[in-house]
Amino acid sequence: MPYVSKVWVADNNDGTYKNPVLYADYSDPDLVRIGNDYYMTASSFSCIPALPILHSKDLVNWTIIGHALQKYPDDRFSKPQHGNGVWAPSIRYHNNYFYIYWGDPDIGIFMVKSRTPAGKWENPVLVLPGKGLIDVCPLWDDDGNAYLVHAWAKSRAGINSLLTVRKMNPEGTIAGTKCVHVFDGHANHPTVEGPKFYKRNGYYYIFAPAGGVKEGWQLVLRSKDIYGPYEEKIVMDQGTTNINGPHQGGWVETPGGQSWFIHFQDIGAYGRVVHLQPVEWINDWPVMGIDEDKDGKGQPVLRFAKPRVNGVCPVMTPAESDEFCSGSLGLQWQWQANPQSAWYALMPQSGFLRLFAINPTEQQNNLADVPNVLLQKFPAPDFTATTKIKLTANSDGKRAGLVIMGSDYASVCITKKNQRLFVVQAVCTNTLQNGKEQVIEEQPVQTNAVFLRVKVLSPDARCQFSYSIDGNRFEPVGNEFKAKPGKWIGAKVGLFAVSPMHTEAGGYADFDWFRIE
Repeated sequence: MPYVSKVWVADNNDGTYKNPVLYADYSDPDLVRIGNDYYMTASSFSCIPALPILHSKDLVNWTIIGHALQKYPDDRFSKPQHGNGVWAPSIRYHNNYFYIYWGDPDIGIFMVKSRTPAGKWENPVLVLPGKGLIDVCPLWDDDGNAYLVHAWAKSRAGINSLLTVRKMNPEGTIAGTKCVHVFDGHANHPTVEGPKFYKRNGYYYIFAPAGGVKEGWQLVLRSKDIYGPYEEKIVMDQGTTNINGPHQGGWVETPGGQSWFIHFQDIGAYGRVVHLQPVEWINDWPVMGIDEDKDGKGQPVLRFAKPRVNGVCPVMTPAESDEFCSGSLGLQWQWQANPQSAWYALMPQSGFLRLFAINPTEQQNNLADVPNVLLQKFPAPDFTATTKIKLTANSDGKRAGLVIMGSDYASVCITKKNQRLFVVQAVCTNTLQNGKEQVIEEQPVQTNAVFLRVKVLSPDARCQFSYSIDGNRFEPVGNEFKAKPGKWIGAKVGLFAVSPMHTEAGGYADFDWFRIE
């Protein structure tokens, strides 16, 4: 049975949908259609597994079907590398293969490919080494020649607001060092980035947001020559809506010829959520959203008729809750670094997830430094996450619990101290600047099995933690906490089991289930 969220469903079940179609942090989304199927990927930065693959039949109802990158091809990612890793991927289909390209701002442009998007993807190929090469998109032309367009990260390359085209070999595995800068946005379109390459009606198009993530607009460039010169046109901005940005995304056509654009909106702790906009082509320019004043520039929709599809598409959403009853983690989960088999055990017959309290080999300032923290995206503006946990601690200091992770974080956990058990709420500010955890409140308990809960409320992601002994009556613990986004990502919710340095090895926590309601 398809998973259906209890907290956010975009399909209104009346032939219309509401935005966001995904109220979750799928930053920099891009998509491709093959037949009647749509496949989408998104930035994952340093979260692993990376490059999520989502599938839909109607662009509204999505489910996650896998990841294209199971681990990062770099030893740096044995430790958390917040904000690094996979930036702004693009997905394309060519010669019976799915291709995903992305920029690692510290290494260069990578590519992975697969014949089956839900299956195994080949090992990554470094297409072009270099610092600051980001936001990359390929295009295979009608004559078989291959090209890519990319942007630049000022933090690494010293420049930005520049779009660059390079020729590749036909296989798309090597990009030339010779490049042509086809657009400079410094004068009128600062921070132009996230380019997507298309060809339509004899024109080469580059779709690229400009003006910044929170205040920007959608820019489209077109030319009869792939190297330009390119004409420019703003095709969508925020207008009178509350959809700020609207930022980077991808264009697709349905089998029936409808055009749609999927993009993100940055809403702080909730991350970069995904919107779907209708597109109308006028004089070979796309107009995104609704152009009420007929100036050739649209603004985003909040509710609209669903794309026309063949047949009936059932309501479905990406998974959130996990009963831990199979032999693998739900696809919504990601670690903070390349995972190791010793971090956890998940056996179908057990019915629980066991996280081991691994002793660190070097000092960890807070949970942001811990690689084996298991997290997932916020799924909605308002939700409650609850888990049932049993701690087996062979020495003091072992602890396990529930965390809201971001540039600040807060947690509720069960821990062993002075041979006694406590439920503890802790807060850490300036997490990525080596901030230290502060214990806000601790309550003694007489059992090592408790229920832990966090309730998240909009509009500013206020979090209240609580615990229960019997699963019915929950007692608040600690102070209300306001969630903060992480480095280029939204806040996350998840599970952890940790141990201090220089303590006896061993200890673990069994999580019976994790439920979003």
